[in-house]
Amino acid sequence: MRAKDGVGAYGERVAARALQEAGFEILARNWRGSRGELDLVARDGGSLVAVEVKTRSSTRCGHPAEAVTRDKLARLRRLVAEWLAEHPVHADEVRIDVVAVLRRGSGRAEVEHLRGVG
Repeated sequence: MRAKDGVGAYGERVAARALQEAGFEILARNWRGSRGELDLVARDGGSLVAVEVKTRSSTRCGHPAEAVTRDKLARLRRLVAEWLAEHPVHADEVRIDVVAVLRRGSGRAEVEHLRGVG
């Protein structure tokens, strides 16, 4: 496993825990579709939420959420449609959230949840 993979897996664990503490139900982790991967798929009340997790160990290259570009959001929307085709669940709303995790050395990571970015 590359060091980058370890940071990403750590961030996904932190993000899933934070979402669960906020009342989300995690439906899938690292779901692979034909065009990529959804980090987390969750239910937030009546909403189905695809969650993109971005983790960094510093802001030297910018805030983690800045890595979610317009092209990335378009790919995530296609992946959500693919997930829904395989998992027909009822949802009042479908949205894309970003959870940015900043891990600076020891101590608790900083977690920022951006709702409805896509």
